[in-house]
Amino acid sequence: MSVFISCCVNKTKTMKHIKFYMALATITATILGCTTQEQIQCEELFQTKVELEKNVEMYAAVWERVVDERNISLIDTLFFDPNATVITSNGNVEGIDAFKDFYSNYLTGFSDAEFKVIDAFGQGDRIVKHWQFKGTHDGEFFGIPATNKKVDLKGTTLVTMKNGRVMYEEDYFDNYSLLKQIGMLQ
Repeated sequence: MSVFISCCVNKTKTMKHIKFYMALATITATILGCTTQEQIQCEELFQTKVELEKNVEMYAAVWERVVDERNISLIDTLFFDPNATVITSNGNVEGIDAFKDFYSNYLTGFSDAEFKVIDAFGQGDRIVKHWQFKGTHDGEFFGIPATNKKVDLKGTTLVTMKNGRVMYEEDYFDNYSLLKQIGMLQ
């Protein structure tokens, strides 16, 4: 009988050990699974943040250089998608060559153009740029002959990036103020 009791006690202890180790394994797997999942999410979030910061830095630097160096050729496929589009109220300007032509109006219309990115930030593949543009209207600007008037304009651009390059731009600024400053409106 003592063998039977001893056997039953050992089986009970063994069952308790099995249950304990199964519970411990389940808890460990859950904790490790959560930690691994959280690590993956943290790594993905970090990579997204790094990519966004690179995009914002590149974007601001390229536009400041385009204007400061008066170098429209910086708008190229290294920084801009070949199908880059400027979204305007007069219709979309599509393709990198049309994109260059559109923005070259600012360089030919204002030989002393100054461009400053006041702030730029974003989320995911979207960037918001707050900018200031200054210059003297001393050349043709979108068909408007030179008036030699000074311009000081602030605006915002919504940008969509694709694979680290500019895909879409949509500028918002006070067009009435611009036309008034160059002498087209009273």
